[in-house]
Amino acid sequence: MRLLFPSRIQQLGLTALLTLVLNACGGSAAKVEQNPTPPLVSQPGETYSGPPANTDDVQRYKLNLWDNISSAERCGACHVESGQSPEFVRADDINLAYSATNPLVNLDEPETSTLVTKVAGGHNCWLASPSACADIMTTWIANWADNDVSANKIKLEAPAQKSPGANKNFPEDSALFAATVHPLLETYCASCHTNSATIPISPYFASSDIDEAYQASKARISLDTPESSRFVGRLRDEFHNCWSNCSSDASELSAAIQAMADGIDITELAPELVNSQALTLFEGTLATGGGRFENDLIAKWEFKTGTGTTAFDTSGVEPAIDLTLSGDVSWIGGWGLQMVNGKAQGSTASSKKLHTLLTATGEMSIEAWVVPANVTQEGPARIISYSGGSQTRNFTLGQTLYNYDYLLRTSNTDANGETALSTADADELLQSSLQHVVITYDQINGRQIYVNGMHSGVTDNVEVGNFNEWNDTYAFVLGNEVSSDIPWAGSIRMVAVHNRTLTSEQIAQNFAAGIGQKFFLLFNVTQHTGIAQSYVVLEVSQFDSYSYLFAEPFFISLDDNATISTVPIQGMRIGINGREATTGQVFQNLDVTITDGDYITGEGQALSSLGTTVAIEKSPEADEFFLTFEQLGSATNVVIEADPPAAALPADLEPQSDIGVRNFAEINASMSVVTGVPTSNAAVKASFEKLKQQLPSVTNIDSYLASNQMAVTQMAIKYCDQLVENSSLRASYFSGFDFTQPANTAFIEQDRNLILTPLLDKTIGNNIATQPQRDEVSNELNNLIDTLSDCSGDKVCNATYTQTIVKATCAATIGSAAILIQ
Repeated sequence: MRLLFPSRIQQLGLTALLTLVLNACGGSAAKVEQNPTPPLVSQPGETYSGPPANTDDVQRYKLNLWDNISSAERCGACHVESGQSPEFVRADDINLAYSATNPLVNLDEPETSTLVTKVAGGHNCWLASPSACADIMTTWIANWADNDVSANKIKLEAPAQKSPGANKNFPEDSALFAATVHPLLETYCASCHTNSATIPISPYFASSDIDEAYQASKARISLDTPESSRFVGRLRDEFHNCWSNCSSDASELSAAIQAMADGIDITELAPELVNSQALTLFEGTLATGGGRFENDLIAKWEFKTGTGTTAFDTSGVEPAIDLTLSGDVSWIGGWGLQMVNGKAQGSTASSKKLHTLLTATGEMSIEAWVVPANVTQEGPARIISYSGGSQTRNFTLGQTLYNYDYLLRTSNTDANGETALSTADADELLQSSLQHVVITYDQINGRQIYVNGMHSGVTDNVEVGNFNEWNDTYAFVLGNEVSSDIPWAGSIRMVAVHNRTLTSEQIAQNFAAGIGQKFFLLFNVTQHTGIAQSYVVLEVSQFDSYSYLFAEPFFISLDDNATISTVPIQGMRIGINGREATTGQVFQNLDVTITDGDYITGEGQALSSLGTTVAIEKSPEADEFFLTFEQLGSATNVVIEADPPAAALPADLEPQSDIGVRNFAEINASMSVVTGVPTSNAAVKASFEKLKQQLPSVTNIDSYLASNQMAVTQMAIKYCDQLVENSSLRASYFSGFDFTQPANTAFIEQDRNLILTPLLDKTIGNNIATQPQRDEVSNELNNLIDTLSDCSGDKVCNATYTQTIVKATCAATIGSAAILIQ
């Protein structure tokens, strides 16, 4: 048996720019919306006053299991002394309770315990989700056994033998569906299951858009057995929205599905194929969770429920931070949440668990599997937060373009957790793909960021502090804290909170373990290899609501005594529902030979490290998979690929400008060089971090916006402010100019060129054809100084105002096209 550990210029005149400069110091504070405080949830557990535990194991049982299940809300209403047998939560003698509990648990495989299977079946589950109760019960039993259940090894199990069958597959065209099933759905279900309903309920299978309705209906229709279709079962068995009599309504809909199926030809397996045996997703060996390190876990969300408005914390550590879904949030297949502009938020009462347990250690690790929807999100768009609104937080993991941002409130950062630690721009670590992200904190290394099991390479330059400034009235939130503020778009597949810092080895271990509901599909190939109980195994999961992920195939025999002979394997393809998949065939170039020297008994032989996605056709329950080969052992099937279609003529695009603009990093560096103020200057660095997402992210001049210019202006003001405020720096830069004179004399009695010449030299230069005319720019700046230094009326024109005029002149120069255009 194989034992596995699941592995993107608007021109502004100088006068308009000046207006921006003089107004930039103003502004209004962002509105902070405090998270609501849901009611306090009572906690489980009974007070025990009986005789002490006889052994250490009895005490572990009491602390880890009995204390969690003995309340009346759980098992304590029945299974107590003189109550319902077995009396496994009796409160008179913990030793007797221990004896009654032992037959109900399996400490070696906690997930198989009777206590787990009973709540998984719905027996006295204290939550809306039996599967969540089962996960929590499993954790409590594993904690009693002092055994990390998630680190259990996974044993491959041979599936039942099944040849690829003749299948009926959904046609690409929706005409048959429109003529048979859709009229019933549109007539009787449109009041809810359309996007135009008063209260729209997804999926929209009753939509007037026939193609939308068709796509939403496929997973609920069984072409092979119409009577077992989900549509039919909802009427017949669950009495959902029947329009007359549920039984007859179900029969009517079943007949419509049968009529649709009758119009579809059976897909027969091509006889020339060299194929494996077949199986469905759920006929594989469950491969989820093996090998994870969770010794210091205090909260965990795996999103297994798949329906409803609650995502359950299944860590088993009370109080559970169950999250309420609101806004544009939806469940995705294979475990996860899809977010567009919404959030999943815990109560402030239960979120206090994080404050209590994280401040106690002064350490933490936040672990998540995420799929950012794109790399253009401004930010930081909040992914995970423990916060009190848009400007106050204890911690946040967010996204800005290609970067992950880590904000953490300590004694050395502000109430918003700034300055943020971000992954390097040039590394572009954040990608629009499934990624494992971990942020950690401890008193030695400060903040750290890991992506896909590897350290990001960025160093925290903020001095380590403590969590004494944390606020325990904040709420834990996935997504945006304030609706329509900075929403994050993407998928979240798992989140875990640990109250210790995970080591780099533990992070790599959890990355290798993977995420989601995964299965090892064992495709039997014994008839072609001649090796007993031989299989090609792939790790398969439902990647999202539309596709499966196939990854890392390997060859293995489940007979440890089998003789491994030389077997060539070439051109492997994935089949689904009686035909080879039209896309995702990354294994078609496979060319591997199984040999006794490469094969490891109990482990097998790896075939490829690649992965691919295949579209869901019917549903995860109904889609049938198999493998085909160009060569497998002595059996061959020569595949001649069709000639690729002729390449289309390239589109004649609009002419592109040879002129571009500098991006955010180039603007920051250029302003630093021109003014002499280093980019590491604290004030400059803070402004850049806040404005970075508003500065140009691409060099295409056509994409330059007025909002980009606003950010450029603010950066120019900050650089010029730091230049003039530093007495030694300004004395060197504007050599000879007396900054102590009042503004009404400073620019009359002194040579203005002491200000203009160094600015023009460093910004425009001399006789550069692609730069503005130096004398024209000088005249504009002189006019600016004339306007500002006119001290008639009640204007205060002291030495401070002299410095302000120099700052404005500087900002008008370096915030202009002379710096931006490239």
